[in-house]
Amino acid sequence: MLIAIALGASGALQRIKPPAPQLIIIGLVIAMLAAYATNARFREWLRELDLRALIALHLTRFVGFYFLCLYRKGQLPRAFAIPAGWGDIVIAIFALVLLVAWSRVGRQRGALLLWNALGLLDILFVVADAAKQALGDPTSMAALLRLPLSLLVTFLVPLIIGSHLLIFARLRIRK
Repeated sequence: MLIAIALGASGALQRIKPPAPQLIIIGLVIAMLAAYATNARFREWLRELDLRALIALHLTRFVGFYFLCLYRKGQLPRAFAIPAGWGDIVIAIFALVLLVAWSRVGRQRGALLLWNALGLLDILFVVADAAKQALGDPTSMAALLRLPLSLLVTFLVPLIIGSHLLIFARLRIRK
C-alpha cells in the first residue's frame, strides 16, 4: 500500500498511457495468483480468512459515488462514470446486505455466487471501459491516475479481482 501511495504522490502514474494502467492491474493480479500458488503460508492464511472479511473489502466500491461526483464536475466522462459508478454502488450495497444479513442470506452459497459473479463482471467491465475511454481520450481518465483514485489502479482493483477469484475458489471447496 505504501508503494501505491508513493507512486500516486510522485505523479509517475499521470505520465503513463493506456493500456498501461490495465497492464499494472493485470500484473498485480498475476503476482497475487503466483503468491497464492507458490506460498503455502499465504495460501493457508487466505483459506482461513473469514469470507465476511473478503466481502467487506467490497464496501470500498461505494467509490462509485465519487465517480458520479467527478462526472458532475466534468472530471470523468459520462460514458465511464455512470455505468462504473452505479455498478460499483450496486455491488457495494449487495455486499452490505450480505454482511448485515449474514445468518439469513450471506451463508447461502447461491447468494454468494450470484453476488460474486456480478461483482467480478462489473469490475472487469470497469477496467475495460476505463481503457476504452482512455484510448479515445487519455485526458478523460486523468482523475484515475491521481491520488486518491490512483490507489484503484495500484492497489484496490487488483485486490478486488483477487478477492473475487478467491471467493469462487472457496465456494467451490465449500460445496
